[in-house]
Amino acid sequence: MAAESMTPKERFQAALTGQPVDRPCSASITSVANFELMDLVGAHFPAANTDPGPMAELAASAHDVMGFDSVMPIFGIAQEATALGCVVDFSDPGNLPTPQTAPWADRDAEIHLPDGYPDSFLEDKYVKCALDAIRLLKEHFGDKVMILGKVMGPWTLSYHVYNVQEFLMDTIADPDRVRKSLDTLSEVPILFAKAQLEAGADAIVWADHATGDLIRNTMYRDFLLWRHKELVPQVPCPVILHCCGRSLDRIEYFRETGFDMYHFESANAPEKMVADAEGKIRLAGNINNPQVLMQQTPAEVRVEVQRAIDAGVDIIAPECAVPLQTPVENLKTIVEVCKENRRDH
Repeated sequence: MAAESMTPKERFQAALTGQPVDRPCSASITSVANFELMDLVGAHFPAANTDPGPMAELAASAHDVMGFDSVMPIFGIAQEATALGCVVDFSDPGNLPTPQTAPWADRDAEIHLPDGYPDSFLEDKYVKCALDAIRLLKEHFGDKVMILGKVMGPWTLSYHVYNVQEFLMDTIADPDRVRKSLDTLSEVPILFAKAQLEAGADAIVWADHATGDLIRNTMYRDFLLWRHKELVPQVPCPVILHCCGRSLDRIEYFRETGFDMYHFESANAPEKMVADAEGKIRLAGNINNPQVLMQQTPAEVRVEVQRAIDAGVDIIAPECAVPLQTPVENLKTIVEVCKENRRDH
């Protein structure tokens, strides 16, 4: 096989902007951490979620062990939640940490950021852990590999501090309270994103789970579209939207947001998503996690990866954070197929 002519970072940046690449980019957009990888590098949960050293070591293995063009150290969704007053259990070695309490779920609770914000946010133990891990990754990789940061957008943060069910019910029952939640939380991803960039991140993944599995596309249009248009330009780097589930009925809105790329799930056919993106937003994804990557063979992974490449998906990646039981061999297969699709210019 011919030698690669681009560094992993160069390849990722080219794919992110729709420029020619030497071969398809393969990436860790959310998380490719798994139990087998933890054993290989000796960095396990819970330390890899709470200590910058193991967190960076596990993140680095996405490239150093499996060959992905990017690394992502924030494996879960709970860093901001702790700094906003949620109780999160980081002690479980077998699961990603998730918020356990929602301080705004009480109807009498005042919607406001915690006392001492923003300093208290940036000094939170788990926020600092993520920032320090990014610094370690920058020291390790320099400009060779794309280092991704990750933030939760105001919709997802509202799930955490408001309670998912209450928040979704209030989109109809009390939309003013929903708007106040979104207004209050909108500055948080900007603050955290800029801190990650200062620490050494090259781009930011912005998770806002306004999925078709939970809300209508008009709900996204009315509550979030204009916010994203205002917020995304405030992050001085490429920003990648991650939204789980069915989303073909809202890609027309995602195209207008200013996000550079959309990371999408296998619930959406890649050929249809590429067509509906109309070249106005680049695409990453959408290799299935629970059936293909976790349970099937490398041969079956190969078929799905080639389909995404042939469809024109810009960056080939698992659809979301992979299940921790996912075999390393299946994740390596994503990289192998991308390397086999070398492009001559």
